[in-house]
Amino acid sequence: MGTHSLYALTFAMENLEAKPTSLDFDDIDLARQLFGERNANLQKIAKIIDVAINARGTTVFIDGDEIAAALAINVLSQLYNLLKEGYPIHPNDIDFAVSVLSGNDRADLKEIFLDRVFITSKKSAVTPKSLAQKEYIDAIRKFDIVFGIGPAGTGKTYLAMAMAVSALSKGIVSRIILTRPAVEAGEALGFLPGDLAEKVDPYLRPLYDALHDMMRFEKAANLMQKGIIEVAPIAFMRGRTLNDSFIILDEAQNTTSEQMKMFLTRIGFNSKAVITGDITQIDLPADRTSGLIQSKDILQNINGIKFVFFSKRDVVRHKLVQEIIRAYEDLEADKQKNSAK
Repeated sequence: MGTHSLYALTFAMENLEAKPTSLDFDDIDLARQLFGERNANLQKIAKIIDVAINARGTTVFIDGDEIAAALAINVLSQLYNLLKEGYPIHPNDIDFAVSVLSGNDRADLKEIFLDRVFITSKKSAVTPKSLAQKEYIDAIRKFDIVFGIGPAGTGKTYLAMAMAVSALSKGIVSRIILTRPAVEAGEALGFLPGDLAEKVDPYLRPLYDALHDMMRFEKAANLMQKGIIEVAPIAFMRGRTLNDSFIILDEAQNTTSEQMKMFLTRIGFNSKAVITGDITQIDLPADRTSGLIQSKDILQNINGIKFVFFSKRDVVRHKLVQEIIRAYEDLEADKQKNSAK
């Protein structure tokens, strides 16, 4: 091939690559919802993925790196299909969609976002926002004991609470039991001021917060007064058999090996237990073994027990939380690298 011909071929390929990819939508009203007011959704997608997106009528033109453009097309196409199903697209959904599809381009957002956990409250339904959250909800439906392990903000406790409230409202269980280690260093309650309720309340407050987010305060208080919902430190589980219950053990990384064994052997007939925790945030003394880590090591091969692992990709809080988690992970990695020298 001559120099002129090679130059012409190179020029043609460069122009072919530079040509924006277009995507057409057949419903003008849904296209407007997808694009957002003044194309705000398109601008958000373009910024996250680092492409240029322009709209003309119901057609969008995407210009950028081939892989990034393909991701943008995938995100837009799947969000449009969600709109067709009647799912309203909110700004946070765009972040979740990009996160899911950048991790797995074959993921189906409809399978995730349209899976609703119905609860009796102002929030009529809770939906998963990542592949791990979808796996977690499916595991809770299928297995009697589920471990959810991962960083803060991934929805471990919140989704478990939604499943518990849903099970109670449907009559699947007759009560909900919420528990966690009362004091990170081993439940040394005697040194704290006030009566027992006042002592443990600060440590159980996150469980109350999640519960009240799904159920009116008055209704939750009434159910707790009747003993249908119980919130207590894990020490209160000793010597009991918990039948017909949905039990959530939160902050399980701060249980000792003995406490975890005691808790798991309390589970009775027609009961479901969800254990949540973050093994990077252990507050036990150095000489104590975390019950959560030990469980992860010895129980994963038992049929009927399911472990679901979350990562920073599954964080559903403020987007800065992901960056904060990443910064601390980098710090920890540097410490380990320096200690190995």
